[in-house]
Formats: sequence, C-alpha cells, structure tokens
Amino acid sequence: MPSEKDGVMIILSSPSGAGKTTLVKMLSEIDNFEISISHTTRQPRPKETHNKDYFFVSEDDFKRLINNQEFIEYAKVFNNLYGTTRTPVIDKLNKGKNVLFDIDWQGADQIKNKKLDYKLITFFILPPSKDVLFERLSNRHMKDKLIAEERMNQFGRDVLHWINYDYVVINDDLDRCFLKIKNLIEAEINNGSKDYDSEFIRNHINKLTS
Repeated sequence: MPSEKDGVMIILSSPSGAGKTTLVKMLSEIDNFEISISHTTRQPRPKETHNKDYFFVSEDDFKRLINNQEFIEYAKVFNNLYGTTRTPVIDKLNKGKNVLFDIDWQGADQIKNKKLDYKLITFFILPPSKDVLFERLSNRHMKDKLIAEERMNQFGRDVLHWINYDYVVINDDLDRCFLKIKNLIEAEINNGSKDYDSEFIRNHINKLTS
C-alpha cells in the first residue's frame, strides 16, 4: 500500500524535438530521481545504449509484453512502439525514488487513467517557436528533410494535448527550462508556492497554433 514515504511520478511530454529527453536526463542527475527506461521497437540512434536509453526489442517481443499485460502504458509513435513496464516503476516508487517518464501524450493519458496511488506531476514541453523547432529537427535529421517535415506536421496535432497537463514549460533556454521544472516539482512535493503564469502559456500556444 503506497505511503507518504513513496516516490513521485513525473511525466515529461512534448512534440518531437522540443527537448524533453535532454530535460529528463538533467532531472535524473538530482538525488533520488531515476528515469523509467522504456521498451521500444525503433532502431537505436547514434550514442544510444541498450538497457540505458531504451530496451530495444523486436515487435514480436513487444507484442508479447502487451499480451502479458506487463505495460503500465504503451503507444505507437511514428510507426514505432514505445512502452513502460509496470514492475520496475512500482518497485522504485515503493523504495522512495521519484520516477521520471519521457513519454508522449498517449502514454501520459494511460498512466493518468490508471489512477495509481502515487503522486503524479505532469509537464508538457514546448519550443519557443515553430521556426526553432524545425531548425532542431533538421539538425537531428540532416540526412532526411522528410522526417523533419513529418514531425512538423505532427506538431500541430500534438500541441493540442497541452491542456491535459499540470504545467506547460517553454524550452527557450535549456538551463532556465530545467530550473523552472525543478522548482515546480519541489513546490508540488513540499506544498510550496508555484511560479507559474497560465495566461502567458495560453498566449504562447495561441501563437504556435495560429
């Protein structure tokens, strides 16, 4: 049975290229924060390591995990499957570890709907502008502009899910964005005051979607 000594679940989601994976890695440097490692059927990117960045598995293995109901959440994103297995997450939370999730809105919705007896804080990360996002995606996919354009087309749909998150944070400067998220997490855990301007966020989203 969960207790006050249990850890907290912290979800970071974003449209592709907005920086959530980098921010999750930065947050994991904080004492008592650990990343939940997802399973995926996609191929590793350069410098990604099996068992550290992801558990890279075949589609058959992934579907076996689905059939065994081992996932706390899973989703198909850009033709690849991603999922989080339940047991490692619950074990960490019961040991008082705060667990970080680098997942999209589909996975975030599934975890929220599970209504687990652990505190959950959700963040949606946005770029400062569509131009900056396209530049980031183009740098990531220099060999294939079509991939960057596909991600940009998806952006318009993904950004609509911001309304389902506790906080929306703009990644205009990585260190500043990290500090904003860190301070909001601390305020949530300790019932402190929160520096959060929802009207500013709403105006920014209107600019991104206009």
